[in-house]
Order: sequence, then structure tokens, then C-alpha cells
Amino acid sequence: MAYKLDEVDLQLLKILQSNAKLTTKELAEKVNLTPTPVFERQKRLERLGYIKKYVAVLDPEKLGQELLVFCKVKLLHINHEIANKFTRHILRLPEVTECYNTSGNYDYLLRIRTRNMKQYQEFVLTKLGEIEGVSSIESTFVMSEIKQSHGINIEPK
Repeated sequence: MAYKLDEVDLQLLKILQSNAKLTTKELAEKVNLTPTPVFERQKRLERLGYIKKYVAVLDPEKLGQELLVFCKVKLLHINHEIANKFTRHILRLPEVTECYNTSGNYDYLLRIRTRNMKQYQEFVLTKLGEIEGVSSIESTFVMSEIKQSHGINIEPK
């Protein structure tokens, strides 16, 4: 039987996705409960998979990863074997920070971070372009980031 989230669970999820560093005591204050039930709720939300993991969002520019590219990849043809092979390659490439299997004119949408255009060109020529079965690659270069949110919209039902 599926667990039904209540208002407090939704509040906790919303708060945690905006600041996962809050202590249990701080969380409890924000949802008007004592720390023990908040701790138990948080652990249950983790155990049930509502909370996948906690991460630090880093500043790519300060770390020298200034170029952000969205890359659309089309395969020559697609079946389970080819898709699995492509996916295995992509999972090994640290420059690829996100990968989505999509519908439409392209099969995959990649989010790629590199230091600069020269490093991206090298990545395409020596890594992405070498994957067997890739038919075409279309790159879109980000000039500025307007909105970047790592959370999802949580609204009461």
C-alpha cells in the first residue's frame, strides 16, 4: 500500500529541497513540531524514496567549468542493445552532467559542462563523436543562465 503524504510531509520536502543543511531542530521549528517526529518523518521519507539524496550545489564558474552546452544526439537507429550501449558510454563521461532519452527529432538530450569551447570541441571529437551508432550531434551553447532550480514544485493536493 502506498504511503499518503500529509501537509507536514509536503512542508518538510519543500523546506529540505531549498535547504537540506537545516538541523532537525530547525526543521521542527518551521513545521511547528518537536524534533523527534520530524526526525522520524524525514527518515521515513528517505526510506520510501521521496528523498533520493542530499547534495551541495556547486558554482561551476568558480570551479572553471564555464561552458554549459545542451547537446541533442540522434542515433543511426535505435533498439534496446544500441540504447543500452549508448547509455553505458554516457554514464562514464564526467562532462555529461545530465542525460535524457527524448522523443522527437533527437533520441537524447545531454547537459554538458566544460572549461571552454576548445575543451568541448575535444570532448565531441574524442569522446561523444566516437560512440558507435551516433548519427548526428547538435549543440546549443548557453549564453547566460536565467533560472536554475534543482527542486520540483510541491503544492498541497
